Amino acid sequence: MKKIKIIILICVMFGTANQLLGQDPNYSQFLNTPLYYNPAYAGLYTGVRARFSFRDQWPALPYDFKAYHFSLDMGDRNLPGSGGIGLILNTDNEGIGFIKNFNLGLLLSVRIPFSAFMIGQVGIKASWLQKSVNWNDFVFSDALSEKYGNIYASGFIPPENNVLNLPDFGVGGIVQFANETGGLSGTVGFAVDHLFEPDQSFLQTAKAPLPRKWVGHADMIFAVGSSSGFNVMDDDALKINPGIIYQSQGGLNALQAGLNMTKFGIYLGCWYKGAFGNYSNAAMTFMGGYRYPFYENMSIKFTYSYDMQLTGALQGTGGAHEVSLILEFGGVSIFGGVSRSSGGRMPGGRGNSGSRLECPEF
Repeated sequence: MKKIKIIILICVMFGTANQLLGQDPNYSQFLNTPLYYNPAYAGLYTGVRARFSFRDQWPALPYDFKAYHFSLDMGDRNLPGSGGIGLILNTDNEGIGFIKNFNLGLLLSVRIPFSAFMIGQVGIKASWLQKSVNWNDFVFSDALSEKYGNIYASGFIPPENNVLNLPDFGVGGIVQFANETGGLSGTVGFAVDHLFEPDQSFLQTAKAPLPRKWVGHADMIFAVGSSSGFNVMDDDALKINPGIIYQSQGGLNALQAGLNMTKFGIYLGCWYKGAFGNYSNAAMTFMGGYRYPFYENMSIKFTYSYDMQLTGALQGTGGAHEVSLILEFGGVSIFGGVSRSSGGRMPGGRGNSGSRLECPEF
């Protein structure tokens, strides 16, 4: 028997009430999707990085929620401002798949060196947001019979426009630091997305602003032992990467905290995820992966994670599956040859710049 697709109140979906609230997709592997949360990450390291992520949330339900992420960024100290540029693409479904979101953005960042062991970056994102809806998929409440189901003609007249095109902007900043011996590095950042809260309502009778999203995050990397001492640049070292990210958007506050570990290219991680506000839930994320250096300063990294729901109301939904693929090409420059470093030379450096702050170590 064909399943009936039911939306009880159209105002919940399309903003006929001013209190409509919504949230962006939340990736469990947020350290593998940094540009999604903060545009200041664009060009943080010299070279080129391409990141692909896919998330399938609640696959046990008849309509699961899928989100796709792609980003490409390049750090080149020959650029004006010595920062970086990037491109980001996100797409996802909502409203049990009847609403599609597509976002394509350009990222620019400026680099601010404070010292040989600390730098800052400020970034901006300018993007095009498209939201589309298939009105034929909806069954409205006035078309339903309590006994026979969908047998009446709905009085709802859908708008002529089923696609919205909106400008969207975000800003962010980060501070990156490392100690003199090379045994510790870290990043602290803050960002605001949907800065001007674009109106995403399909109906002219009311507004549905896309809620502004506030993000704060921090992570650290340190080595617990290596052949050359405590140096996070040593691939033989066991490196530990604890982190935390906090988000607030549309009445929902989300906190994620945990750590990843890597040795000999093998990655393992465990994270707690909690959401608080209009509704609450909790989950544990377990992650594993592998990084393969296929050429000098070039590598490919694959990770998989699973969200195990801890909240009783969401148990049985199938949790969430997430995969990430990251390609790194260090030392690549298209603006004036070899990329030069804007930071000081630090112990344990590698690549063209020789700077600890220019080389990703996790």
